[in-house]
Amino acid sequence: MLDSNQRRQWLGAITSLCALASISTLPVRALAAQPAKKSITEVRYADHPEAMAFADAMAATHGLDAARIRQQLGQARRIDSVRRLIMPPPAGTAKNWTAYRSRFIDNQRILAGLSFWRTNERWLALAEDRWGVPPELVVSIVGIETFYGRVMGNFRVIDALATLSFDFPPGRRDRTEFFRGELEALFVLAKREGSDPLAVKGSFAGAMGLPQFMPSSVNRYAVDFDGDGHIDLHANAADVVGSVANYLAAFGWQRGMPTHYEVAVPVDTSDRAVLLGPDILPTFTAAQFAERGAQLDPAGQAHSGPLALVELQNGQLAASYVAGTQNFYTITRYNWSSYYAMAVIDLGAAIKRKR
Repeated sequence: MLDSNQRRQWLGAITSLCALASISTLPVRALAAQPAKKSITEVRYADHPEAMAFADAMAATHGLDAARIRQQLGQARRIDSVRRLIMPPPAGTAKNWTAYRSRFIDNQRILAGLSFWRTNERWLALAEDRWGVPPELVVSIVGIETFYGRVMGNFRVIDALATLSFDFPPGRRDRTEFFRGELEALFVLAKREGSDPLAVKGSFAGAMGLPQFMPSSVNRYAVDFDGDGHIDLHANAADVVGSVANYLAAFGWQRGMPTHYEVAVPVDTSDRAVLLGPDILPTFTAAQFAERGAQLDPAGQAHSGPLALVELQNGQLAASYVAGTQNFYTITRYNWSSYYAMAVIDLGAAIKRKR
């Protein structure tokens, strides 16, 4: 016969086993999507002197109601999962272009991209006419960022930005000032649009809507493309299309220029190191590529602007290389990664072929 204490322990063990059994049947993505358990003591920024001083300074700068800004920012909560997610991968983690590419370029995303293109053909054509950005690239960016709105993030943006503004985790380069700028931009955006900064949902880093714009990017580059008097990046595809194209144009997109060329890298490792030195920044002419032993395809040899030798590592296998143009570099201004840029290019090409 179990006494009362033993009975409680036994029931607790059974409950834990049942919970584990139910979790084990969920797919990995479902597990990742489960909300993190709240800590016993929830940290709100109403009790954070630095956050309240920031609220006062922001209100004074932008002519906002200080009491209201304090009240709104005071409702923001520290989210510990945000602090974990912002950390870089462990040191020594090998980059793998093939694995990265496979995450984004599959039949489901290609078909969804084709549907998005067909539905928004008018806006994509207008954007290309105005800014010179090909439709497939705009479509591809929306697909890679949020799978055409299926995955836009479920964090309150104010929580994410407050966490990274006042509790940025140690162990990586401190970006507190960047996120404080984005938190300020969120309040500026809310004032302009007459919206509630507490209601906006987004990624763990504070990116919002189908194109995952940070608040400052919404303020600078988002456009009311359909002229309805309101910018909506969550549900208005016209504004999404126009804003993505305008963003790329603002960062130097060149109408009609290819994004990259095929290249055989130099055999000599020192020549290769010289070409790889500037990373993705276009620096060398086609002639300088040739002088260093890099063999461009015929179109690349005729290119008149600067090029960058872009390396895409494949784990333990041989790396892949392309010669990136100014337009390749422009795509990396959306997400500062050559792997990201190449995935955008490849997904866009696959959708265009399907079309």
